[in-house]
Amino acid sequence: MTLLSAPVDTVPMGRLRISDLPRLARRHPLVFVGGGILALLIILALAAPLYAGDPLTMDPFKRLQPPSAEMWFGSDNLGRDVFARTVFGARISLMVGLSAAAATALGGVLIGVLAGYSRGFDNVAMRVMDGLMSIPTILLAIALISLTGPGIGILIIAIVIPQLPSVTRLIRSVVLAVRERPYVEAALCGGARLPKVLWRHIMPSTIPPLMVQGAIVCADAILTEAALSFLGVGVPPEIPSWGNMISSSRLYLALAPMTIFAPGICLAVTVLAVNLLGDGLRDLFDPRAKRRR
Repeated sequence: MTLLSAPVDTVPMGRLRISDLPRLARRHPLVFVGGGILALLIILALAAPLYAGDPLTMDPFKRLQPPSAEMWFGSDNLGRDVFARTVFGARISLMVGLSAAAATALGGVLIGVLAGYSRGFDNVAMRVMDGLMSIPTILLAIALISLTGPGIGILIIAIVIPQLPSVTRLIRSVVLAVRERPYVEAALCGGARLPKVLWRHIMPSTIPPLMVQGAIVCADAILTEAALSFLGVGVPPEIPSWGNMISSSRLYLALAPMTIFAPGICLAVTVLAVNLLGDGLRDLFDPRAKRRR
């Protein structure tokens, strides 16, 4: 079967053409729906200074105002624009989620590949991963922030550490399976150096499961950041975040429901988009998963 006549599911991602995209969208709509929503949220968050207004200015005379032409989502208990704070809060959630996913993926690939090829390193690394899996994310974040103070960097570190073992174990299992395949053994017998074999033959096999697991980590990181900010141990309170917006407005739900509904709905839509993208990527890279449903 030639490349032109092969189904899109079997065409390598790096060799897809523009003409393949409509057929790919019909076969895997979750990728395009989730990816489209997530891309739109990223664009709106990046362009926030151009249209969203000021999220920090307080006006006590305009506190708990209903939605209006001036403030689309009304104002909070300090007279701040809820729409502006919601849009700027997307920056925090997306930055934490994407950064945590990227850092976890990078660390998981490095440790997982080494563990899959070195028995001595594998024994040590897996025992360390077992220990990290026993650390609750929220307790770790509270401990780190109590020592260093609140900050986005500390928050990302607190999220990455408990997520690292799952990615590491996934990559390790892929490496253990791929390294026994004939083409890898043939490359080694042909004189290819191990770094070249890892880069050309092992690493490409880790990308599909890594992308799916990365979407899961991103969704978990966004929810964890919102939960920690709600508890007051996330980002500093002066920085707009969906979690601290919900926390500071929970006493005013009856007077100004948009102060909670706006960040809450945005949080739910963002996590839903990431989960849809993850499910779509799973079906895209493993067509058998969709047929088993």
